[in-house]
Amino acid sequence: MKSIAAKKKSQNIAEYILYLYQMEDLIRSYQGNLEEIKQYVVAHYPVEEQEKSEITSWFEGLIQRMKQEKIMENGHLEETQKLVDELSKIHWQLLKSDKTYFESYQKAKPHIVQAVLDAAGQDLGNEIQICLNGVYGLLLCRLLGKKVSDEQLKTAEAFGEVLSLLNLVYQQEMISRN
Repeated sequence: MKSIAAKKKSQNIAEYILYLYQMEDLIRSYQGNLEEIKQYVVAHYPVEEQEKSEITSWFEGLIQRMKQEKIMENGHLEETQKLVDELSKIHWQLLKSDKTYFESYQKAKPHIVQAVLDAAGQDLGNEIQICLNGVYGLLLCRLLGKKVSDEQLKTAEAFGEVLSLLNLVYQQEMISRN
């Protein structure tokens, strides 16, 4: 799982963020009980014992950070939120400078506005957080076997396009930093 996270982080930052959301929810579903995660999750991975030990340590670190940051009930890790904020900064830069991105955003904008209206005053975070939440919501519906409406698919597709373009720029920036 740690290797999956590392691969996602190096290849697609939005997928990495969504993967961490999934792991946070997994940890919450076991109330942060490492022994149960070890027994019911890690034990079923078809990997060598050494890698299972590394995965267990990775989960232990996530659990510790979630407890320290007081997000065992809800919320996201600080490190993850910093990535969302970084993507949001890129988003605002691209809106001013990249026509293709702007056009992609225009397709997503009505769905973002609708999410805000549907939230009825609840703070959903920035626009990129809303896009991530929309895609994550679709993922959860599919994992739970819930029916997904055409509108949900259309929304997730528009959000996914924005996130995909953001990832390209993010990856380019990461390469130029190194």
